[in-house]
Amino acid sequence: MSEDQVTETAASSSKGRPAKKADRGFFARIALFVRQVIGELKKVVAPTRKELINYTLVVLVFVAIMMLIVSLLDIAFGTGASWVFGGTGAVDQ
Repeated sequence: MSEDQVTETAASSSKGRPAKKADRGFFARIALFVRQVIGELKKVVAPTRKELINYTLVVLVFVAIMMLIVSLLDIAFGTGASWVFGGTGAVDQ
C-alpha cells in the first residue's frame, strides 16, 4: 500500500471515495467534517418508546441510589467532624 492509501482513512467519506491529500483548504475540511457528521447521524437508531421508558427508569433509580449514598456519607462525615471538633454549630462568645 502506498502512504496516500494508509493516511486519512477516517477522513474519507462514507461513500467509499478515497481520501484526498492533506493540502485541503479550511472550508473543504469543514465540509468534510459536516459530511462525516451527517454520515454518522444516519447510523443512529432511535430507541422505541418501551426502551426509552426503561432507560429513563434505570437512570432515575440510579440517581436516587447515588443521592442516598451521598446523603448518608454527608451525614456521617458531618457527625464525625462535629464529634472530633466538639462543635454544635453555634459560636461561643
